[in-house]
Amino acid sequence: MTSSSSPSQDTKRVAHTYPEGLRADALMEEDVAWSHEIDGERDGDQFDRSERAALRRVVGLSTELEDVTEVEYRQLRLERVVLVGVWTTGTAQDADNSLAELAALAETAGALVLDGVIQRRDKPDAATYIGSGKALELRDIVLESGADTVICDGELSPGQLIQLEDVVKVKVIDRTALILDIFAQHAKSREGKAQVALAQMQYMLPRLRGWGQSLSRQMGGGRGGLATRGPGETKIETDRRRIREKMAKMRREIADMKTGREIKRQERRRNKVPSVAIAGYTNAGKSSLLNRLTGAGVLVENALFATLDPTVRRAETPSGRLYTLADTVGFVRHLPHHLVEAFRSTMEEVGDADLILHVVDGSHPVPEEQLAAVREVIRDVGATDVPEIVVINKADAADPLVLQRLLRVEKRSIAVSARTGRGIEELLTLIDDELPRPSVEVEALVPYTHGKLVARAHTEGEVISEEHTAEGTLIKVRVHEELAADLAPYTPASAA
Repeated sequence: MTSSSSPSQDTKRVAHTYPEGLRADALMEEDVAWSHEIDGERDGDQFDRSERAALRRVVGLSTELEDVTEVEYRQLRLERVVLVGVWTTGTAQDADNSLAELAALAETAGALVLDGVIQRRDKPDAATYIGSGKALELRDIVLESGADTVICDGELSPGQLIQLEDVVKVKVIDRTALILDIFAQHAKSREGKAQVALAQMQYMLPRLRGWGQSLSRQMGGGRGGLATRGPGETKIETDRRRIREKMAKMRREIADMKTGREIKRQERRRNKVPSVAIAGYTNAGKSSLLNRLTGAGVLVENALFATLDPTVRRAETPSGRLYTLADTVGFVRHLPHHLVEAFRSTMEEVGDADLILHVVDGSHPVPEEQLAAVREVIRDVGATDVPEIVVINKADAADPLVLQRLLRVEKRSIAVSARTGRGIEELLTLIDDELPRPSVEVEALVPYTHGKLVARAHTEGEVISEEHTAEGTLIKVRVHEELAADLAPYTPASAA
């Protein structure tokens, strides 16, 4: 640890070999040891795993041009990185956990984390994020470790990025750019790619920079002539205008895709099919839980933001009631507002659900922070009125004291393990109890010639009893008002 004269400006060096449990468990050996024999029954064939593993970054290989004047904008290339965090509030353990999560994000993006530093400050420096003196110390660390990228644990202003780069002499990116890069790698669907592209353009717009001739002005004037009206707009202004045009086009495309998603939701509502949304922190085990409950075969990988595209599957409660189960994008602390805005149409699955399964990683050192971060995003999308069940996943690897604390604090909670199956049956029963039930109870003798009504009663309602008689099917069922009206001509009261 190095220290300065002021106690508010202490800098702590964090070794790149983080203690066990501190790294947010983003890349554990169990993920590498995945096998079809052991895990295939739970997670399906997992075809996406081999496809994703077929293209990996190779450290030290790059085709990026050395002379930045030859390129307009540099590509985000993460290889050997040093992490920088500013500790303004909370405890030292909170700061360590935040930097450990940043290390997990960097490795998910394909980087090799070499070192990490945390500085104690009242607030980030307006010019270089960590102050001019500490920026010089960071430059020495970069030279010593041979890093080519610095990642800051926060969202930096364009000026902070430029000035810190000028001091450390290597590329500097912030937490938001890192998350956007991971999203760009993992998005597969047309809607997911469009949402990521929009978020990237929103982030890039105020941070555009040019080199050499990129800053020159275009000639102004009307029909020609020798500089008749003076200089026109700069190249960077032209680029900003083009990006704004692309953003407008992307928003229209996402709005069209949102219409298609809304039509599907309306169809489910028309058929009175209840919906359950799985929400939670990234890498909490949402996809594993979806596979365990429905056999969906969604990609499961022990990495942050492994799956982005929402998946909706049909499921059935122990009592035979049908409902849909939707897996949503994972959340993280300080989730960039660009992503919340771009993925709003996807996150609306949470707002339109009848029940939220809030999945939290029980093996995380501080699961309460995960709960708070996810609930903040849930408030942003207007889903505070939706009933919530806190599902404490990875109970087989969690500290028993942590489990007891969470179960005591969260009144509507249950501990499960998607890996071993512990608590899954109890969770299904709890879902059955919490889902909204049809409001009208009907007893009807339906003729065999109207078997469609009986089928609708099974699909849209809750069958209490059923008996086949000579006159037809005697059924006692709890249904919604529309189906109750269709069954009314066959009730004993109407027959009398």
